[in-house]
Amino acid sequence: MIGSSLEKQDDNDHMAYWLSNTSALLFLLQSSLKSSAAVQKPPAPTSFFSRMTQSFRSSSANLAVGVVRQVEAKYPALLFKQQLTAYVEKIYGIIRDNLKKDLSLLLSCCIQVPRASKGTAFKTFEESEEVDSSPACHWQRIIESLNKHLSTLKENFVPPTLIQKIFIQIFAYINTQLFNSFLVRRECCTFSNGQYVKYGLAELELWCAQVTEEYAGSSWGELKHTRQAVAFLVLQEKSSITYNEITNELCPVLSVQQLYRICALFRDDSNNAPSVSPDVISSMKHLLSDGSADDGGSTFLLEDDISFPFSVEDIIGSMRVKEFAKVKPAAELTENPAFQFLLQD
Repeated sequence: MIGSSLEKQDDNDHMAYWLSNTSALLFLLQSSLKSSAAVQKPPAPTSFFSRMTQSFRSSSANLAVGVVRQVEAKYPALLFKQQLTAYVEKIYGIIRDNLKKDLSLLLSCCIQVPRASKGTAFKTFEESEEVDSSPACHWQRIIESLNKHLSTLKENFVPPTLIQKIFIQIFAYINTQLFNSFLVRRECCTFSNGQYVKYGLAELELWCAQVTEEYAGSSWGELKHTRQAVAFLVLQEKSSITYNEITNELCPVLSVQQLYRICALFRDDSNNAPSVSPDVISSMKHLLSDGSADDGGSTFLLEDDISFPFSVEDIIGSMRVKEFAKVKPAAELTENPAFQFLLQD
């Protein structure tokens, strides 16, 4: 049944429903099973199902205070837990990738300031007379997309810790797309484009504050590369800044290779001001040529994170048994004589 649910991968509402249920079931299963280290004696000569039933009968009254009696698991239960964990990871990945897909087209409009706005004062969403044609409206659509997906996850009761992980990876994806555009596209590495992206960053920061850390987590911190690159692009009088000021104060996260690319590609399309001084460029070239700049790899581009940044313990630690204490049992269970203990006080 869970496997067949993956056929509707494009429906994030459907996927969120199953992420909520599989993670909740995984939590309850994990909470009911003893770890191998906790086993102090051989298992009793009863079937696994009998021991599970006995455990729930004896502990049903304790669920209200968040206590579950643990049982020793045999292979079928451990196999099911392993399969359930795999489903949680797969469904999580589907939701994350669907959100990336939705944002991809929107981000393509946010990477470079629209042509009509170049050389003119940048207008915010509220200041523009024609809202739909305002450069800022592209960033507003990003915010609307984030809000829509957050509402879907919350309405399906996806655990906050998983919502956090999703948006942290989504912001890392935004960071990768924006930052890499500065490094490979000369038309993006300009003063006016820096202002355009700076406005968008302010909108994203506001969004993180509004949804609170419970759901945003450390998402804002994932944009550090783009934030520091933008700080350089919009900086006035770049020719007067020193190499140490750039690397230690303005852009400490960026590698020498990344800084060199931005400095070399930068063009002030607003005031026609020069980039950094020749001495700064020379210092960067020297570090790159003699190999003293440890950039942690041969490429200067950021890579998208497609990992699963959570463990079963993360899910278990974020949920509590008492959250399920007042949940009404499903009719299919209460009508089955084997589950009459669910109705006991």
